[in-house]
Amino acid sequence: MLKISVIIPVYNAEAFLKKAVDSALQFEEVQEIILIEDRSKDDSLNLCKKLASGNPKIKLFQHPDFGNHGAGASRNVGLENATQEFIAFLDADDYYLPNRFEAEKILFKNEKIEGVFGAIGTEFLTKKGKEEFEKKFKNTNLTTVKKNAEGKEVFYGLLGLDQNFGTFFSLIALTIRAESLRKNHLKFNENLRIHQDSDFIIKLSFLCYLKSGSITEAVSIRGVHNDNRITKIEIYSEKYNRRQFLLWDSIHNWSKDKNVERKYLNHIQLRKKSFELSTKKGISKYVDLAISILFNPKILKTRYRFTFLKR
Repeated sequence: MLKISVIIPVYNAEAFLKKAVDSALQFEEVQEIILIEDRSKDDSLNLCKKLASGNPKIKLFQHPDFGNHGAGASRNVGLENATQEFIAFLDADDYYLPNRFEAEKILFKNEKIEGVFGAIGTEFLTKKGKEEFEKKFKNTNLTTVKKNAEGKEVFYGLLGLDQNFGTFFSLIALTIRAESLRKNHLKFNENLRIHQDSDFIIKLSFLCYLKSGSITEAVSIRGVHNDNRITKIEIYSEKYNRRQFLLWDSIHNWSKDKNVERKYLNHIQLRKKSFELSTKKGISKYVDLAISILFNPKILKTRYRFTFLKR
């Protein structure tokens, strides 16, 4: 039987947390649920204490200074305290479906496989949240990849070069061998308040052997409500481009000493540069663009040019 630690960062999630926790408790494979309370402004801390006191599987942690440090830092606290062979993630406003670990039970029999990912569905919890989400995302039913993939296929797909790979998969549908994270010293980038999950997944897909599980049927549900941060940022707005630049800057800096093929390193660098250019204004933008074209004309290709000319 799989033995799983489920890591749940908690911030202002009083209204949703119990459903998330109950959805993880339904599985005998889940040996512990690690709640990391991130100095919420609502009554989440007291709810965490109540849940932890009522079930020995539920463990409550806070940051050493009891401050607010974001989801990435909170998940790192979870990773440091997880004790089981496998690790899964869940957000406090999301929940697992009964089939959450069905693919894992089969695929993890192969010791080569270090991580399994699947598809997630969406539940609209508020009207405003639904409107904001549908305005930003085309597919509101299933977040998944278009084809089964494993190994380096996943890494190259996530970089966005393989149009047949599809959209990004979610952290709440990912299960990993804890030992694989430890041996690769992989944690969340705490400097990224947004997109630390994307940053983690891309790096993970290079360092570990991942395989797709259930990609045609949801294994987890994302709850969409008024306070979802990701729906608040307009695509190709100044704030969006800035945060995308920080994401690709993180991946670029990390990839420099990795054995990544040159063409993929070049793509990462161009993604970073295109978002960096999109954050600039006035003459400095075009001076920097001219220099970039001189050293790497590929930045004029549609996938990069669209980014810095959109705004």
